[in-house]
Amino acid sequence: MKICNSKQQQPAAILFLSLVCLVVATAIAADQPATKEIQRGFSAKHDDSYSQFQSLLSDPTGVFALGFLRIDSNLLDLAVIHMPSSFPLWRAMPANPAPWTGSISLSFDGNLVLSDQKKGTVFWSTASDGTGDRVVLLNSSNLQIQKTGTPDSIPWQSFDFPSNTIVENQNFTSHAKLLSTNQQFSMSLGANYFGLYIEFGKGSKSSIYLKHTALEAKAQIVLDGGPIYARIGSDGFLGMYQKEGPPADVLSFDTFNRNYDVFYRMTMEDDANLRAYYWNNTAWILDYTAITEPCSLPTTCGSYSICRSQEQPQCICLDNGTNGCLPAGNGDFCGASGVKSIVNGDGFGVLTRQGVDLANKDFINYTKMASLEECHSTCEKNCTCWGAIYSNTTRNCYMMDYPIEMLVEGDDSKFGYFKLKAAVDEDGDGNDKKKSEEDKLKVALLVVGCGILAAAAGFGAYQIWERRRRGRRGGSMEEGLAPGPYKDLAASSFKSIELSDSFRKP
Repeated sequence: MKICNSKQQQPAAILFLSLVCLVVATAIAADQPATKEIQRGFSAKHDDSYSQFQSLLSDPTGVFALGFLRIDSNLLDLAVIHMPSSFPLWRAMPANPAPWTGSISLSFDGNLVLSDQKKGTVFWSTASDGTGDRVVLLNSSNLQIQKTGTPDSIPWQSFDFPSNTIVENQNFTSHAKLLSTNQQFSMSLGANYFGLYIEFGKGSKSSIYLKHTALEAKAQIVLDGGPIYARIGSDGFLGMYQKEGPPADVLSFDTFNRNYDVFYRMTMEDDANLRAYYWNNTAWILDYTAITEPCSLPTTCGSYSICRSQEQPQCICLDNGTNGCLPAGNGDFCGASGVKSIVNGDGFGVLTRQGVDLANKDFINYTKMASLEECHSTCEKNCTCWGAIYSNTTRNCYMMDYPIEMLVEGDDSKFGYFKLKAAVDEDGDGNDKKKSEEDKLKVALLVVGCGILAAAAGFGAYQIWERRRRGRRGGSMEEGLAPGPYKDLAASSFKSIELSDSFRKP
């Protein structure tokens, strides 16, 4: 500032220094969010010239910012970003981002609203009571709508609606869910535990694959005493509470009680694992991993496959196929009119396999049954059952009320029974068979068309060759034909035949 305000005798020097100050000030302003508080009447239009993130609101420290975040190459979401790492700690619409276009805008008039004003489309709204007077971003990364002059009146805050991440000192309640960015895996709280689940969608029941129950060493969870909640402590742990005070459970991270002055986050990740990290001012350092055994993760092998636990896990297709395992299912077998029967008109096929078990059987209900036949018959008659595992030694029958996942290698006393659909009715309207027949008809017509074009091309090539042959005999060429070797002409003329052949390949 002294340089800019110093009185120089030479006008050229004054002009030069003024320009320098203006450029510096402009550069600084460009790096800063537009405001540290949003008032009623605020509106900001998305500027699609930003490559990744357009900042609109900053916390007091400048570590966190709210703004338009680019998703993939052509989508947009409203997000709270950890600026040093560019990691999104919260997103408004992870399941269905808006298009990346300049007509998107964010406005505030008691509610935050993300919309396309040209088309009149509302993509997302806080949907609070509309009484908020301002929006602020706290230095905890919590985005809040606040009511002026009313202490502790917060009509809406992002901490109540996490996406795939929670941060330290954020209460994760039984009303919330952490959902991976790919929408396939989640974390939620039960009566006295937290669990990780596979989310199949389309009417299918989610399946639990990890359950951590509170030890209740320092505090008891009282039945009907209210829901529990979880919170990351600044000492490096995830605690479960029913009320303020000592936690009912402490899940310690690697840095537990080491007095690290760091910022923690816990994320439900796309590979189905739950991990905790801390920021060391340079990078996110892994501090906790929920699942360390690969075969306990549903992403290791996938649907209709068996995970063999070795130094490097091995995946085996349930049907002994060599071209990849069967695709994941959805829904159930109850009244699926769009499903083509492949066994006795039952609407499903059956695979059986000895030496197979469930990685998550400790979290699945079972029934004692007298025989393997009774277990399999019970699943066959139950349209919500996708499969069953029976143990000859314990007589336990484990029913799978979700699409086939999480299979591991077992001993010879374990027998599996698995249903599979011949054709999945994707939209539930029963028209997939009709669509398949229409697609086959289109393919047939296209192949016939390609054949006709190929024949025409071949005939045309023959005529050209014949004319050239006659031209060579008579010492002249037809008008418009250039001389050249026949192989060049053939390569050009028979492209349609090559296209047709490639189309027929599976």
